[in-house]
Amino acid sequence: MHPLITKEPTWVREYEAMLEALKQAGGDPSAITSGKFATLVVSANKVLAKSELPGIRFEAEEIPTGIKARIVVEPGVKIPQPVHLCFGMLVQEGVQEIIVRYEIGEESQVAFLAHCTFPNAKQLKHLMEAEICIGARARMSYTESHYHGPYGGIEVRPHAKVFVDEGGKFMNNFNLVHGRVGKLEIDYEVDVGKEGVAELVAKVYGMEDDTISVKEFVRLNGEGARGLTKTRVAVRGRAVSEVFTTMEGNAPFARGHMDCTEIVRDQAIAKNMPLVIVRDDRAQVTHEAAIGTVNRKELETLMARGLSEEEAVDLIIRGMLQWV
Repeated sequence: MHPLITKEPTWVREYEAMLEALKQAGGDPSAITSGKFATLVVSANKVLAKSELPGIRFEAEEIPTGIKARIVVEPGVKIPQPVHLCFGMLVQEGVQEIIVRYEIGEESQVAFLAHCTFPNAKQLKHLMEAEICIGARARMSYTESHYHGPYGGIEVRPHAKVFVDEGGKFMNNFNLVHGRVGKLEIDYEVDVGKEGVAELVAKVYGMEDDTISVKEFVRLNGEGARGLTKTRVAVRGRAVSEVFTTMEGNAPFARGHMDCTEIVRDQAIAKNMPLVIVRDDRAQVTHEAAIGTVNRKELETLMARGLSEEEAVDLIIRGMLQWV
């Protein structure tokens, strides 16, 4: 078993339950327990386990409603295996705050796989406040997958400020496509320096009375900076989604693009509000947005093969969300 911060039996049981819940979020518990990967496991405000590798370290402080952490990758270090983060709560009610600063040193490379699991949430809040600093010519990817259980009684607010230095690259992929969404408020603000790159992808599937808000603000501040936002949202039942994307081209030869596709069914409502701002006549920012229902021909083809309309719609939506 992965080395635990404490050997208290109740914490061991909670750690084992978190690993079981990790499966529901699409994670692999063996990656956490093998000792071959850098890992951090947090349940509510308890740091249940952590494992470091040369060149990466975790500093985690428990606070009454969560943790305050600093994650550092040393300059020039290339972490060959994904770094596994597991955040969650097993109870039905409560608050979890994750306050974290990522420091990615110059010319380093790291990929994070974060699984956030709340399988029993009925009246629960998960609040993340992150500051991400990516050094010159460094590369960081962050894939965040959520599982919220069947009840929809959760509020999730991931907020981040990201700074990409000269020649650096930041790639973020947010996934919430299994279980209920509840209330989701994504808010990312990214500043990109000279020849830097920022790519933000969000995939969310809302139903019943879920509410989804995606706000992304990318400023291309350095010469030759590049930015991409790609949002895929599907809403059914009485769910509501709002996507607000803003991209600024503030420097010569900056290039940006915003791409949003939303599928709406039943009594659901989908909104998209892109904003383009260009402050240099050598910069270029473009956008495309589409809101509609599933393709009728695809729907009829699947129903002809024996699927009900409900099953066919679900399959089409999940296919769209998967292949982004």
